Amino acid sequence: MTQPISPKSAPLWWRVARVLLVVLLLAGGAVLYQGWLLLWKPNVTASAFGPAYLYIRTGSSYQAVLDSLRKHELLRDPATFERVARWRNYPSQVRPGRYLLTPELGNSALVEKLLHGPQDTVAFTLDAFKYKPQLVRQVARQLEADSGQLRRLLNDNGLLLRRYHLDTTTILTMFLPGAYRLEWNTSAAQFLDSAAAMHHRFWTVQRRQQADSLGLSPTQVHVLASIVQRETSEPTDKPIIAGVYLNRLRTGMRLQADPTLLWAIGNFGVKRVLNKDKLVDSPYNTYKHKGLPPGPITSANRSSLNAVLKPAAHKFYFFCARPDHSGFSDFAETYAQHKQYARKYQHTLDSLKILR
Repeated sequence: MTQPISPKSAPLWWRVARVLLVVLLLAGGAVLYQGWLLLWKPNVTASAFGPAYLYIRTGSSYQAVLDSLRKHELLRDPATFERVARWRNYPSQVRPGRYLLTPELGNSALVEKLLHGPQDTVAFTLDAFKYKPQLVRQVARQLEADSGQLRRLLNDNGLLLRRYHLDTTTILTMFLPGAYRLEWNTSAAQFLDSAAAMHHRFWTVQRRQQADSLGLSPTQVHVLASIVQRETSEPTDKPIIAGVYLNRLRTGMRLQADPTLLWAIGNFGVKRVLNKDKLVDSPYNTYKHKGLPPGPITSANRSSLNAVLKPAAHKFYFFCARPDHSGFSDFAETYAQHKQYARKYQHTLDSLKILR
């Protein structure tokens, strides 16, 4: 039987080879460990305040990205990130966007995400608004879109007519309050296109047919829905109020909608409309002018739009807020009956000393 070679009796070459093998294994292990530290070791700082995001503005330089990472302390070791970034040629390929940085990301995965990965979109709710500046402020708080550019586009009559077939007044009918999900670096023009796409999806063939049956265009539906929305937040009353205004339009009556006066005088905080308000010189004064006002008085939500498209069928021509401040209204077919309801409501305002 062959006897194993003892270290002392082994030839010199064998002992040298053995030592070299150990050295190589140790060196290889060290190299692999250094590679792990550089490429795969988690390098994103964990935060107790929720997800961390890196925002890269359009046109940002690589140095701006590094400055942001350091300023917000997003990395445990910025130096190793910089080595990998330069190795992957990231400095010449900076892409704008909003990127979620999770604690398990190493430098290799992080650079790959910044180079090729999809950015994380922004989910936000567009609240109802009455005026263009309110819309601009909401968008600017959520997206990179330049507020000045968005204001200019909303007031560019030629562009709006060419691209959306709406003017500077009716353009506000294009925006549906509700949930939006967009890339953070969406530009002002891209935001308008996204809103137009959502508007187009809302106006299905069925809804367009419903509008046609009422003798209204989609834009006119939005305008009337904006009035209904300002009149009540009660879902059951909305179709009834829509029916009242449609009855008035069919018979040529003036709408005499108080919310349009508040829009005209620029004060939606008024709780009591006075006779002098009805004298305001404005195309939105529906006490003076027949038909719908030239544009919406707020951005109408889906429930208000659907209330106009599916109005309640009735013979009411008048309505008045109930004196119990429940948010509901009392409806009347005749002006005499309406006056009785109105007196009760006015008496309640008097008792509460509400003068305006």
